Amino acid sequence: MQLHFELHEDGNGPYCLLMHGFLSSRAQWRPNVEALKEVCKPVVVELWGHGRSPTPRDAGSYRVEHYASMFDDIRRSLGATQWFVCGQSFGAGLTLRYSLQYPDAVLAQVFTNTMAALSLPGELARAVRMEIHAEQIEREGLDAVRKLPFHPRFARRFPHDIHREMLADAERIDPVAVANALRQTSPFLSVAASFGETRVPTLLVNGSRETRFQPMRERAKNLLPTLEIVDLEGGHSVNIEAAKDFNAAAVGFLRRYQPGEPGFW
Repeated sequence: MQLHFELHEDGNGPYCLLMHGFLSSRAQWRPNVEALKEVCKPVVVELWGHGRSPTPRDAGSYRVEHYASMFDDIRRSLGATQWFVCGQSFGAGLTLRYSLQYPDAVLAQVFTNTMAALSLPGELARAVRMEIHAEQIEREGLDAVRKLPFHPRFARRFPHDIHREMLADAERIDPVAVANALRQTSPFLSVAASFGETRVPTLLVNGSRETRFQPMRERAKNLLPTLEIVDLEGGHSVNIEAAKDFNAAAVGFLRRYQPGEPGFW
């Protein structure tokens, strides 16, 4: 069983893995793909049970380390020795772990606000809360999924066309995948203990309007002094809410690490 991904071969430069957040889909990157093609070939992946990806029944498929191995399977299937990676929210936890697990495969990485990845284990009391949500989803299915606070129906600052596509894709989500993600993925997304070991050039595009994330921004910089940060007037989904500025920041950063360019790692 494989994760669904969409390949944009008409881009310039290395492939770039794009990983969306929880209860989102490929629509997360609609405002960014065309701009990113200037420096890469976007590879838009969807989480298990989200969008067009299938739903494994075994719990092990949802472990963070397994996601990392699946990403690397995609890289190898493309015949790429190295590529860029970019993650948003929940997806950023996965891509940051991937870069720690497979550093030689990553040219450079970009990520956005991610409480789960930069919180200390237990800091958010995630395991208990996630189990409660998982049990409710098993009982009520999509009705319970729609009540989760990070469901796209609660988004208020998205362009209408993006929001409409996200809502349509959210109706495709398999509740089995959501329950498994809450139990097997979300509580283990933290990379705070190992983020300082990151060897990959890294850019955080910070949505400064998400006030609760700002202490995580400072933590990330303290843990990894080489981390580059661009602060934008956007919230949790800064790549959508401040798309033009996000695109400029990401393109400018990734251009520096294209093979053969000054600053190549």
